[in-house]
Amino acid sequence: MEVYSIEAEDINKRIDMFLNEELEDISRSAIQRLIEKGFVRVNGEIKSKNYKLRQNDIIEADMPEPEGVSIEPENIPLDILFEDDDLIVVNKPQNMVVHPAPGHYTGTLVNALMYHCGDRLSGINGVLRPGIVHRIDKDTSGVLVIAKSDAAHRGLSLQLAEHSMKRIYEAVVYNGFDEPEGTVDANIGRSQNDRKKMAVLSRGGRTAVTHYRVLEPLGKLTYIELRLETGRTHQIRVHMAYIGHPLLGDPVYGPKKQLFSLEGQMLHAGVLGFVHPVSGEYMEFRAEPPAYFGKILDILRSKKD
Repeated sequence: MEVYSIEAEDINKRIDMFLNEELEDISRSAIQRLIEKGFVRVNGEIKSKNYKLRQNDIIEADMPEPEGVSIEPENIPLDILFEDDDLIVVNKPQNMVVHPAPGHYTGTLVNALMYHCGDRLSGINGVLRPGIVHRIDKDTSGVLVIAKSDAAHRGLSLQLAEHSMKRIYEAVVYNGFDEPEGTVDANIGRSQNDRKKMAVLSRGGRTAVTHYRVLEPLGKLTYIELRLETGRTHQIRVHMAYIGHPLLGDPVYGPKKQLFSLEGQMLHAGVLGFVHPVSGEYMEFRAEPPAYFGKILDILRSKKD
């Protein structure tokens, strides 16, 4: 289930147009069919495809599962940071897909969670994404929270929709900064030139805000910390490329020829903070960057010296 809270820029926008901007690789006509079949609710109620959004609306969208797909539990080790009856927090490794999708039906985080948790995962997101509340890219490592109960799933999804979760990342990017910190406030949407990519848009798109802080200059590269105010697809990668600081190891939004032979971008979700959706307790989890991340930093530091 995807949950969205309506922001000022979305008021009076048709619900099918709004979801077309939000949902990846789903055409507007397909979205309209989902709305007509009752897979989309506004404030718990089914609306028509031309419903115009209002302030404080909460949208819930359930994506139907493809037919004939069977997802099997797999005994894949998990780096578990916390677990109780309602949720589990893990440190996802780089090169692991979060949930099954065409071309990736095995070896995913979901396969591992199904083995570890059995049937103790929230069923809200269906067969392909049981318990999955938020995602990070395959090539990004770091902290994720997964819902085991439906109550936890709804509570965590609402915190994401309201941008109240604390999410801090570490990254290595190209080029130096003139200022020690700053903010990128630029709408992100599907690229008009390549539907597989996201881009900063001058018109349309969704509000996206990223705060960054320089941790360490490393010659032609810089080690930085980033805090997400919103959580759009590829937000950090797109925003950093937009201001001239693409991520090291990201040939999609950065240089095709990279400085190191990396398996993906130098990006790690190091801190995740949220209010436990059942107990009401604030919880915060940290995970150190993986070994390869530290090795690259050591190489860059030695060259700087």
